[in-house]
Amino acid sequence: MSFSDYLLSTLGVYGLPVLFGTLLISAIGIPIPSSLLLLAAGSFIEQGEMTLWPVLVLSAMGAIVGDNVGYALGRWGGRRLSKPLSRFVGGEQQLRRGEDWLKRWEGAGIFFSRWLLTPLGPVVNITCGMTGYSWPRFLVYDVLGEALWVTLYVLLGKFFSDRVQAMSDLLGDVMWLIMSLLFVVVLGWNVIQYFRSPSSAKAQASGDLVDETP
Repeated sequence: MSFSDYLLSTLGVYGLPVLFGTLLISAIGIPIPSSLLLLAAGSFIEQGEMTLWPVLVLSAMGAIVGDNVGYALGRWGGRRLSKPLSRFVGGEQQLRRGEDWLKRWEGAGIFFSRWLLTPLGPVVNITCGMTGYSWPRFLVYDVLGEALWVTLYVLLGKFFSDRVQAMSDLLGDVMWLIMSLLFVVVLGWNVIQYFRSPSSAKAQASGDLVDETP
């Protein structure tokens, strides 16, 4: 039995406590298929084994609490804990990417990393804390994004209750496609800005003068 199968069977037996705890741990940065769990919860709702509103509320609460734990670790651990924390979110390079993401997008970056680009979520949480990003603003964007993510996935699981695994695979592929396209767009924009910068123009002009010197 795979870990995903074990998690789904545990959800079927213990219900809401497993859903809350798993989403909390996942939001901190432990790699757990939380999106699949939400789809499965939606399927259980359709089958009459779970109820919609308790699932939505407790799922969102678990994710929000986990996000804020990550924020607190970054805020009070700071750079001293950057190396240990980076192991949970993919290395120090991921933390640097998180910082760049936050500087570029700020509140919108927090919001979209909750539901559209979920692998960035734990990285953004820690980065927000480490950089001293305003906690009230973080909380607002966090609540909005997590509420949207939970509602979207639970309802998809409910409406496609007989194809949960297929939906999970499809959504995962779409998410990575979006992340790849976003990376290409950001990279292209940075290249354009580099060649349009004054320093590049001066360097090019200096090169032209050297070439014209007899």
